[in-house]
Amino acid sequence: MNHMMKYENELYEKGVFCIAGVDEVGRGPLAGPVVAAAVVLPLGFDEPEVDDSKKLTAKKREYLFDLIVKQSLAYGIGMVDNRIIDEINILEATKLAMRNAVAEARSKAAIEHVLVDAVFISGLELPQTSIIKGDEKSVSIAAASIVAKVTRDRIMCTYHDEYPYYNFDRNKGYGTKAHYEGISEHGICEIHRKSFLKKIYKEK
Repeated sequence: MNHMMKYENELYEKGVFCIAGVDEVGRGPLAGPVVAAAVVLPLGFDEPEVDDSKKLTAKKREYLFDLIVKQSLAYGIGMVDNRIIDEINILEATKLAMRNAVAEARSKAAIEHVLVDAVFISGLELPQTSIIKGDEKSVSIAAASIVAKVTRDRIMCTYHDEYPYYNFDRNKGYGTKAHYEGISEHGICEIHRKSFLKKIYKEK
């Protein structure tokens, strides 16, 4: 866990203690929202299994999600749907989701600094540090990646019940063979990102 505390410890040494880790999931899928999470962990948080959500099993993510939500000082979720993604592009939608996640967490805790995975969040009125592969280097960002991933996966499983042709429960909206086959047979649905599909499929 020590290697995951480098950025947090540097801020603690400067007297900055209320730190939000921010990460997103869902930039690449053909369907569904992009979801960001902001998580403020307490001092002394020590859960060695918290890591980049992509390295964890679904069962482990669910377990850690509950633990993080229970122990966090504050957390927030930001979600931007496919229609807005199509309007403003995925990068801007990602930043919007992150700002919304931070705003929700900030309503519950006096956040002093934000650690964010990879991107710079424009329009955020807080000091921030952008860390490449931050979900592998910061426990706060890793915690946010888990919260965001579990939240989005649950959403996509719910969408599967409504749109069963695309295997959203398994692919979570990513471009798998089964997903493309569903589009070929049934066209696109209400949650597809048209801007991601316009080169291949006409709107049906």
